[in-house]
Amino acid sequence: MEDKNQAYFEKYDKTTHLLGRIISIVTLALLLGAPFAIGGYLGAMPDLGAVAKGFLSIGIVWMVSSIAEYLIYTPMLGAGGSYLAFITGNLINMKIPCAMNAKDLVGAKSGTKENEIISTLSIATASLVTILVLALGVALLIPLQPILQSPTLQPAFDSVVPALFGAMAYKYFRGHMNIAVYPLVFMSVLFMLLPSLVANTSMMIIPSGALAIFVAYRLYKKESETKE
Repeated sequence: MEDKNQAYFEKYDKTTHLLGRIISIVTLALLLGAPFAIGGYLGAMPDLGAVAKGFLSIGIVWMVSSIAEYLIYTPMLGAGGSYLAFITGNLINMKIPCAMNAKDLVGAKSGTKENEIISTLSIATASLVTILVLALGVALLIPLQPILQSPTLQPAFDSVVPALFGAMAYKYFRGHMNIAVYPLVFMSVLFMLLPSLVANTSMMIIPSGALAIFVAYRLYKKESETKE
């Protein structure tokens, strides 16, 4: 039975990579081709030299963050979940919290077959729900516009993302406070001393993640030496 399950999972894994690569290439072609297709149809093609300069100036800034997100999130999500998440986007606000919550609910561990399946299903569900909510939002945009632009509710909308990540952070901090306290204190002090870094929070994942890994490694080494 175990061999049969292994064969099924290997077939699933190969099919996932095949479809994921094909759809990723198609998505990339559509994303890059749509502006040029629209520009050609309307007779308003942009200056390719200016486009290249703008792309490089932005691409260099986000290259490090993109590589860091790939290295951090792929082991958490598995192959299927990673393809879905990176193609549909909105990882930090939607896909990662959904996958982590689903993993905790079923008790799956990162790097296992169970986590691979759960991650893929949860991110697919999140993507479908997002599309449904966005479709309803577009359809109801005009009736809801007075509410969405209400000055009374604006502070609440500005606090949605911090509230989401604050709740998630507490859940993980509570279980690993001896590790979390170091990057938490370090990044809090750094942002207070250099407020301009708030605009580059994605880039700051790298040093904070590296610090957390270093602290976890040192604690592991200390615990191993104590046992010996």
